[in-house]
Amino acid sequence: MKLIRWIVIGLGAVLATAGLTKLANAQSSPSLDDQQIHILPVRGDIYMLVGPGGNMTLSVGADGVLAVDAMTRTSVKSIEAEIRKLTDKPLRTIINTSYQGDHTGGNEELSKWGGIVVGGNFTAQVGRGAPAAIFAHENVLNRMSAPTGKQAPTPVGAWPTNTFAGNRKDLFFNGEGIRITHVPAANTDGDSIVFFRRSDVISTGDIFVTTSYPRLDLAAGGGINGELDAVNYIIGEIIPVYGQEGGTIIIPGHGRLCDLGDLVDYREMLTIVRDRVQDMVKKGFSVEQVKVAKPTLDYDGEYGTTKGPWTTDMFVDAAYRSLSQKK
Repeated sequence: MKLIRWIVIGLGAVLATAGLTKLANAQSSPSLDDQQIHILPVRGDIYMLVGPGGNMTLSVGADGVLAVDAMTRTSVKSIEAEIRKLTDKPLRTIINTSYQGDHTGGNEELSKWGGIVVGGNFTAQVGRGAPAAIFAHENVLNRMSAPTGKQAPTPVGAWPTNTFAGNRKDLFFNGEGIRITHVPAANTDGDSIVFFRRSDVISTGDIFVTTSYPRLDLAAGGGINGELDAVNYIIGEIIPVYGQEGGTIIIPGHGRLCDLGDLVDYREMLTIVRDRVQDMVKKGFSVEQVKVAKPTLDYDGEYGTTKGPWTTDMFVDAAYRSLSQKK
C-alpha cells in the first residue's frame, strides 16, 4: 500500500509540474487565438468578426458588405481573408462608432478594398478600386482631423467621408433598414450605436463591452452619466423573447455575443459604482481616497485589471473627475 501511495504522490507531482509549465508558457507568450480574426454567424446576413483589437459587425448580402468599425491597420489582411470566406462582393460602407484607433485604424486600407454605389449610367463604371464610404458622426471627424491642434491628426485617408449631425442617420442595405444613433457624452462625444432593424441586432461599439470597465475619455467629451444614458437607450431598443433572455442580439465593442440580460447586468454595475463614487464626491473625498475605498470591488473579478491600456484605477479616476467636474 505504501508503494502504491508513493507512486500516486509521485505521479501527482509530475502532473502538477507539467500543468504549471503549461500555464507559465501560456502566460509568457500569446496564444494563436490572440493573433487571429475569427468570424461568427449571428443572424441572417449579420456576422461578428472577433479579433485582438475588438469586434466588427458585418452585413453580407446581395448589395455587398457593410462593416461596423474597422479594427486596427494591422488587422486588415486578416479581416479581408475572413470576409472572402463569405462573399466575393466588395466592401461598400464602413460605419465608425468612435474615433478611437481600435475602431478606425483599418479605415484607410479597408476602404480601398471597397466600391461605392453610384446611380444612373455611372454604376457600371464603379469597381472595387473605388473607395468605400466611411460614415460617422461629425464629432468623429473633428477628433480625427484635430482641427484645434491639441492632438496629432490621423491620416486623411482614414477620415470619415460621410458625416451626420444631430442624433440619427438612416441607411438601407442588404434589404434592411440600418439606424445609426449618436449618443452624446458616453465614452466620447462621438459615439454611435448601429441597429440592424430586420435582423434585430445592435452593434454598440465601446458603449458596452464585456472585457473591462467603460473607457471614459473625458478629454473627448465622455462621462459616466452620459455612458449610463447611452446604455439605458440601448436597453430601451431591445425586445427580449422572454424575461431578459433571447430576442435582440447585442454585439459589444469587445467581448462575447450578448443579449438584454448581459446589458442589464452592465447597467447595474455602472449605476452602483456611479452612486458610490458620487456619494464620496459629495462627502469631499479626494480621488486617492476614493481609489482606496475600492468602489468597484464587487465587480473587479469580471471587469477589473491592474495592467493594460485601461485599468480599474483609470476608470475610477475618470468616474471621479466626471462626477466632480474636475476635467
